[in-house]
Amino acid sequence: MTNTNQITLYGAAVPVFKQMLGVLLGLLDKAEAHIKQTGIDADVLLTARLYPDMYTFITQVQYSCDFVKGAMSRIADVDVPGYPDDEKTIEELRARIAKTLALIDTFKIEDINGQEDHKINMDIGNLQLSANAQDYLVGFVIPNLIFHVSTAYGILRHNGVNIGKLDLMGNVNGMPGLDGNSESPAS
Repeated sequence: MTNTNQITLYGAAVPVFKQMLGVLLGLLDKAEAHIKQTGIDADVLLTARLYPDMYTFITQVQYSCDFVKGAMSRIADVDVPGYPDDEKTIEELRARIAKTLALIDTFKIEDINGQEDHKINMDIGNLQLSANAQDYLVGFVIPNLIFHVSTAYGILRHNGVNIGKLDLMGNVNGMPGLDGNSESPAS
């Protein structure tokens, strides 16, 4: 039987945002365990990058939070709160994620739903971007969020942290059993 219910803008955004931020919290737990187990300097993991011209693990987490807070605010047509990019520790990264999760909860469903055609205009470097809220969310925000979370995962995996595919998936809404707690890396 086919479900004929349409997904709402809030329903497309909030569960994905909470899932991906939860993934980052889980990755931070795994990174912390790896640091304790191996004695590696935390700064080595937190400032690691996959390639010299790519951003560090810290920046991947910061950008993930920025995409979430930016999307919720722009879609609801309110000012995007500024977060200073001054995190240097796992605890500070956890606090940034917690602040972003708390921000999500300040928005009501009606702040987001019905905004599908709201025009989003933004400048990123030399690019001037413009899209309706639905296209902005689905075609720009969610892919960027998944990219930065996946890159954070890749940085940790590349540096020997014992994580696997389920750690990247996290808690999948409506799918009990997918809790992101893998015991060994998956290919």
